[in-house]
Amino acid sequence: MIVTEIFLQNWRNITELKILPEDDINIFLGENAQGKTNILESINYASLLRSRAVKESDLIRWGQDNALIRITFSKMGVRHELAIEISESRPRRMLLDANPIRPRDLLGKLNSVLFAPEDLLMFKGSPALRRKFLDAQISQASPLYFIELTRYTRLVEQRNNLLKRIREGQADINELDLWDEQLSLANATILSKRIAAVKKLKVLADYMQKEISAQRENLLVEYKMKGLTSYKNIATNFYDLLTTRRSKDVERGYTSVGAQYDDLRFLLNGQELKQFGSQGQIRTATLAMKLSELQFIKSETGEFPLLLLDDVMSELDSSRRELLLNFLRREKIQTVITATEKSYFPPHSFGKFFFVESGKIVREVSP
Repeated sequence: MIVTEIFLQNWRNITELKILPEDDINIFLGENAQGKTNILESINYASLLRSRAVKESDLIRWGQDNALIRITFSKMGVRHELAIEISESRPRRMLLDANPIRPRDLLGKLNSVLFAPEDLLMFKGSPALRRKFLDAQISQASPLYFIELTRYTRLVEQRNNLLKRIREGQADINELDLWDEQLSLANATILSKRIAAVKKLKVLADYMQKEISAQRENLLVEYKMKGLTSYKNIATNFYDLLTTRRSKDVERGYTSVGAQYDDLRFLLNGQELKQFGSQGQIRTATLAMKLSELQFIKSETGEFPLLLLDDVMSELDSSRRELLLNFLRREKIQTVITATEKSYFPPHSFGKFFFVESGKIVREVSP
């Protein structure tokens, strides 16, 4: 997949901007708070409808009523145009090739992988962050998974409401039979896809960790289920688990086991990364996970997604920066990088540089 044009209007601090990226490395240079990250955020939003904003209206330039993202890209050799308009006064509008598209149908259309400084919390933060990473990766490669995950989440909410009603004497505990059957099947669907994804991820993440650590580090990724001890007969075993925990779940008023509690475990050179990893190792492992996501999506869709690296160069030492950049060029991965220093990059014939000031491109330098 290759992005050929990005057009932004009234997005964050950007009044109007048209970008024609190269097929390989694109570097946006400038001081902090000039709009570099806003450009990456617009692409990621067009992929996943995710942003740093608390409210969607915060993405609109101050004093304006609407913001527009329009991205032209080719996928499997076919040209597409995706347009998203956010408004203060109207519902969000999305068009793919001039046809309206629903949010649930957006996933998998414009694939991208974003590495941002906050991703360093993946290892030290809560299990929810790691599940979010895994679910986003699978959803981009298989949009149907997102629909199944949404259905599973809704079933958990409905079961939780029933548990509270049973606790308050407004429903009979036997009413859980039907919900537990549905939830067990949905849970098995989610787990089977997560487990298959982690099986691939395990190989890819270790490969990428070796690539950017000069073969000095091994990274092992494991999927940890809460309550279940075997990958066999998941639906049946989960139904039995729900049945044995009914009394406790009624007492608590919520479902205490399931895919919503599972986690990923990471071992670096045989040691728990969360406990024993240095800051440098955690940075490298985070990047390795993002690059493995890139490889995973390619293995599922046939093409690399667009790679977005926000200020990643400042997080790596010079040798790891060089290994990363060599990998990107060797694999011919279209990449957008933000940075504050040009010295992070090779001095000659490397990528296209866009110099950003106050939400504008003030200068471009092609390779």
